[in-house]
This record gives sequence, structure tokens and C-alpha cells, in this order.
Amino acid sequence: MVFSSITFIFFFLPCVLLIYGVCGERLRNFILLLTSLLFYCWGEGVYLVVLLLSILMNYICGRCIIPTTSDTPSKTILTFGIIANLGLLFFFKYANFLVDNLNILLNGLHIPVIALQQVHLPIGISFFTFQAISYLIDVYKKKVQPQQNFISLSLYISLFPQLIAGPIVRYHHIAKALTKRSLNTPDFATGIERFIFGLAKKVLLANPLGAVADSVFSLPAAELSPAVAWLGAVCYTFQIYYDFSGYSDMAIGLGRMFGFHFPENFKYPYSSRSIREFWHRWHISLSSWFRDYLYIPLGGSRNGNLRTGINLITVFLFCGLWHGASWTFILWGLYHGFFLVLERTRFSTFLSSIWSPARHLLTLLIILLGWVLFRSENLMQAQIFYTMMFGLLEKQVGAYPLLMLVDTKIGMELIVATLLSLPFYPRLLALFESCSSRLGKKQILGQAGCYILQLSLIASLTYFTVISLAAGAYNPFIYFRF
Repeated sequence: MVFSSITFIFFFLPCVLLIYGVCGERLRNFILLLTSLLFYCWGEGVYLVVLLLSILMNYICGRCIIPTTSDTPSKTILTFGIIANLGLLFFFKYANFLVDNLNILLNGLHIPVIALQQVHLPIGISFFTFQAISYLIDVYKKKVQPQQNFISLSLYISLFPQLIAGPIVRYHHIAKALTKRSLNTPDFATGIERFIFGLAKKVLLANPLGAVADSVFSLPAAELSPAVAWLGAVCYTFQIYYDFSGYSDMAIGLGRMFGFHFPENFKYPYSSRSIREFWHRWHISLSSWFRDYLYIPLGGSRNGNLRTGINLITVFLFCGLWHGASWTFILWGLYHGFFLVLERTRFSTFLSSIWSPARHLLTLLIILLGWVLFRSENLMQAQIFYTMMFGLLEKQVGAYPLLMLVDTKIGMELIVATLLSLPFYPRLLALFESCSSRLGKKQILGQAGCYILQLSLIASLTYFTVISLAAGAYNPFIYFRF
């Protein structure tokens, strides 16, 4: 079950909100835990056991890290907990990748290959595993107290709004809310608004642009042309942003409806003027996780330029692996790591001397070329795509017509996607509110106009989103790879 499905929006969510609202405060964690487990079981079935084992193991480790007989945290228990979490993640996510690559080597050496059936990848395992690891490390460092209540810790790890697609929520973000939280109308209204905005991003922008991107990336090399290849790359660049940020918006909105305040995960990353700035704005919960739990423990930037570069490359190697068990993901991570290292050299002086809009376009080009690698099924497809994008093929026949992919609707969606990827909307709202506040006695009318504008926008987005979903429009769930 995904947030952008009819089942979730019109059946699951209303039922959960109704039960949650009428039950007493003491039962709310239990009700939310049961519905979260049902939500996960709906799509994963028996693999709910993997999530339950993770919860149980992390609860026991969290309790045992600080023994009752001593105030000194146990490094042994922490190490066991981290290895157990990573072992679970490794088996389900990387076992087939490792065996497939090892078998290539064994074949070359004429050694019998290893037989391993395809291992199912439980949805969301990368997200809830990283949350659990951060909890154990924070308990060890005494940044948080170990959770004594099994239901509360279970809810932290399995809370359905952010279980399968993030953001990666740290325990201290919601520790107080797990114990006591209030439900109020402003939070609930804000949550609904944020959910609708996120749903509209996903359904009205990510899905149609993703359909174009999928069509282009599925074309054989003989039917690609530079224009079609660039169109596919641009559409995927917008699809992945509006899909990821849309799900984050929906998760944050759902959290607010239930009394939780999740951290922001995207802050207009395509407005960045450097790759470093991009990673301060893109998937913030993931980049900050790697910063706090890998980059800084490795030494961060404290031990000279060479060591800093090695640390950055290491972090983004694992960042690529986190996204998926594929060489394309690994090289995508190293690609970003390379540019982050480059920006710490004298190249940064050159970048700062470039005209700001040109620096912005250069950053977008680097990001877009990286997304081609990220989207490609394998290295061969990525190579062909890059070749076609830059017109390096000497002779091209039978190219797929560009106009078969682009119509007025797609053109408008590309324009809207471009505008909304930059912070125009919040600036427009701020300008509108500023103007209304200068109206003096007419300030109330100005505020009323602002509210009417927002309500009209929300109503319109809801209408067009529901129409699109009811029509059975293309609605993929791209997180299954992560």
C-alpha cells in the first residue's frame, strides 16, 4: 500500500484517523503501532517478520547498552547491534549482487559458481535499519535515554508515515511525542495541507514526467536521438525530485495529523549553486545521517585535505550502495563524491568567480548527468545514453520522433515543474502576506484573501489529483529499489 493509492487515501487513512481520534490517549500508541504493522503487512506479507525481528533485536540491544549495574555503556552490545542491523540489510539487499559478481570471477577461473535464489527485498528496510542504528548509537553516546517501553520503540521504528520512503527520523526528533503528544486543529489542518501538496507533486508532476522518462529509457539505442535522450534525462530529473519530495511532504503531513513533527527532507535542491549545497538541500535526513554516523567518526575534515577527500569518497560510496545493489548506484555515489572533493580544491575559487546563474546551470548539469547513471538499469545502458545525449554516434537512423513524446500537457508540466523546483511559491506567498499586512485597517481582508487563495489552490489540487488517480493514471512506486 502506498500513499498515492485509492486504497490508502479513501479507506486506510480515514479509518485510522477515525479510530485514532476516538480512542483514549493511553491507547493511541498501541492503535498506531497496529495500523503501522497492518500497513507494512499489506504489501510485504510474511516479510513483516523481518521488521518485527529488527524491532525486537534493537529493543533488547538498546536496553542492554547501558547495564543496570554500571553507568558505562557497553561497546560490545553496540557493535553487536550495528553488525546485526547491517547483516540483515546486507542479506536482503546485497546478497544477490555479491554472489552475481563473485560468480563472474568464479566462471573466469573455471570454478563452480554459487547457487543462490533471488532474495526478496523488503520495502523500507534501508530506512528502518538506519533509524535503528542511529537509535543505538545515540543511546551509547548518552544523547538519548534507552526506551523502556516496547510499544513506544516499536512505534518509532515502524511508524507508517515514514516507514517505507523516509524521511529517516532520529529518535530524539520524536522521543517526547512517543510519550505524550497533543492533537489540535492547527496541526491537523497543516498536516492535511502538506499531505495534499505532496500527493499533488507525486501524481500531477512526478507520475506523468516519469512516464515520459520510462518511455525514453526503454527505447533501444537505434531509436534514440540527442533530443529524445535529453528529454528523458530532464523528465527523470524532475520525476525523482517530485517523487522523493512528494513522499516526504506526505510523510511530514501524516505525522502532523498524528501529533508528530518530522524534520524537513528537501529544501529546493535544484536551486543549488554547488554540489555541496545540493547535498545540504537534497534528502537531508540521509545526508545528515551519513555526516553524523560515518563522515564525522571517520575524521570528517579535521585531518587535512587528503584524509577529508578519502572520507568524502568513502561516505558517498556507501551512499550509492544504500540506494541499491548495482554498479550504477555505486558509480553515482562516487561521481558525487568526486565533485564534492573537487569543490574543496582550488576549483572552488574558479566556481565562485563564475556568474551566479551560470554556476547554477553548471550544477544542474552535473546533477542531471548523475541522474542518468542513477536511472540506468546497467552500465551499458548508461554508456549508450551518454553517447546519444552528446551526439557521439556517427550515424543515427530510425530515431524515435520527439513530438511523439511531447504534447501540450507534457510541455506545461515541464514548465510548472521547473518553476516549482525553485523557491518562487514561498516567495510569492511571503509577498502576498507582506502586502496584506500593509493594508492597515484592511489587513483582515488581505489575510482573508490569502486564506481564500490557499484554500482554492488546495481544493484544485485535490480535485485534479483524485481525478488522475480515479482514471488509473501511471502511478509507480520507485522506492522498491531502495
